[in-house]
Amino acid sequence: QVQLVESGGGLVQPGGSLRLSCAASGSIFSIYTMGWYRQAPGKQRELVATITRDGSTNYADSVKGRFTISRDNAKNTVYLQMNSLKPEDTVVYYCNAVGLSVEGRYLEVWGQGTLVTVSS
Repeated sequence: QVQLVESGGGLVQPGGSLRLSCAASGSIFSIYTMGWYRQAPGKQRELVATITRDGSTNYADSVKGRFTISRDNAKNTVYLQMNSLKPEDTVVYYCNAVGLSVEGRYLEVWGQGTLVTVSS
């Protein structure tokens, strides 16, 4: 069993910053890719940013230059530093991890979601 625990969401004013964290725990052999997605009510979940084990990153155009994803492989933790936040960034953010369990099974796990609200 593998779990992702997210933290760091909350209320911030436009132009402000927040840092999201997501820690994976459980029967993990290796995590290849970790990432953040977000989903607004009534819309599909969309990619925000992903990072591979060797540090290669991918960002949605809407967050390039404002958000930075990073990870600590030793802690199986991924971070999302969000700067210059806009009201349209107000949604629930979900952490995602893809890898192998200690039993050798492919795993893809989602976090429970953390709400980010950008408002004055």
